[in-house]
Amino acid sequence: MAFSLPKNSPMRSSSFLYGVATASFQIEGGVEHRLPCIWDTFCATDGKIEDGSNGDVACDHFNRWQDDVALISSFGVDAYRLSISWPRVIKQDGTVNQEGMKFYIDLLDELNAQGIKPFVTLYHWDLPQYLEDNGGWLNRETAYKFQEYTKHVVQALGERVHAYATLNEPFCSAYLGYEAGIHAPGLVGKEYGKKAAHHLLLAHGLAMQVLNEFSPNTLNGIVLNFTPGYAMSDSPADQEATRKANEYFNYWYSKPIFDGEYPELINELPAENRPEIHDNDMAIISQPMDFLGINFYTRARYQAHPTDMFEEIIVEGVERTDIGWEVYPKAFTELLVDLNTRYNLPPVYITENGASIDDEIESGVVNDVRRIDYYNKHLNAVNDAISLGVNVQGYFAWSLMDNFEWAEGYLKRFGIVYVDYQTQVRTVKASGLAYKKLLSERS
Repeated sequence: MAFSLPKNSPMRSSSFLYGVATASFQIEGGVEHRLPCIWDTFCATDGKIEDGSNGDVACDHFNRWQDDVALISSFGVDAYRLSISWPRVIKQDGTVNQEGMKFYIDLLDELNAQGIKPFVTLYHWDLPQYLEDNGGWLNRETAYKFQEYTKHVVQALGERVHAYATLNEPFCSAYLGYEAGIHAPGLVGKEYGKKAAHHLLLAHGLAMQVLNEFSPNTLNGIVLNFTPGYAMSDSPADQEATRKANEYFNYWYSKPIFDGEYPELINELPAENRPEIHDNDMAIISQPMDFLGINFYTRARYQAHPTDMFEEIIVEGVERTDIGWEVYPKAFTELLVDLNTRYNLPPVYITENGASIDDEIESGVVNDVRRIDYYNKHLNAVNDAISLGVNVQGYFAWSLMDNFEWAEGYLKRFGIVYVDYQTQVRTVKASGLAYKKLLSERS
């Protein structure tokens, strides 16, 4: 099977950027060469990770990075999206861990030697544990610690980076980590989520100031995830509930960045659940950006609830991936068009898109036809958005390889490369071969 984009699609052009993506905690291992992070602590807490696993070894990328760069290069991609492990490169006293920084310098040098553009994410959820012990993202000071960390990284990496994203998916850090308790550090309470979100967004703005001053030649932006909400019916109550859900989960992170203000929903939240906003915070948060990274996987369905703002409904009888997310590519097109209408967007990169499939390896082959179908439908959904005027300039497949899937441990596989965690052998799946073919056929 292969991917089929329209013959005249701009996504068939060599000027459209294609890449693969990973994150530090999910693949690196090498735990003895860095400080503990909140995910180490979370993994060590009974019942938090579905299979009881951790990121101590993961895909052993810390030791196998040269082979992994060769693997990345074999796909013919233009770019590789990776993240820096904050606790690997900064010591507790705030100075640089030279061993940790050298790991990324060597990695970036090899990527550049192979002609692969590095897209570097500065924060993909692995907050140093010592900062969490001091309040983590509930402590405003953490935003300023992030600014200092950003400056250290930018000055050390120099001209090796093509693009920087400040944060990956602040929604997940704030809501899943500090409100729902599903992710590290596992706090539960509506009084925490929006406070953490505000400090994450402040950290983004402060880091953008550093990037624009010290790294003006890189593309500098942020990566936001969106799970667009759809109403269960046309009833005014369901429509209003869905509006609130979208403001709570999606626009809460985009509107401050582009409009310098939170959604109207902030006025409906109890005072104790609102963030503490200082003078000039919103101006800092809404720094101009060179690009917006968008991560998309699925949609959500909402209806009115008698006592809450909204209620999510899990609909039966629809196609879902192995992690339980509905396959609905039309929402991808509609999301991109909506954001392009709603805001004055910079160029857009799809920084994550992919599917968890229950892969099996047989005779060294992984025939993941459902993942190929998912990618094909979603690549065409991006093409549809481009045809409707959205300036999408690139697409990253999530993920390069199977890895530690957060609260799911190693039970869910998103890779276009299969990883045998016992032997660390990598096997390119049928989806990886299809991706390689698509890239090789560009004009």
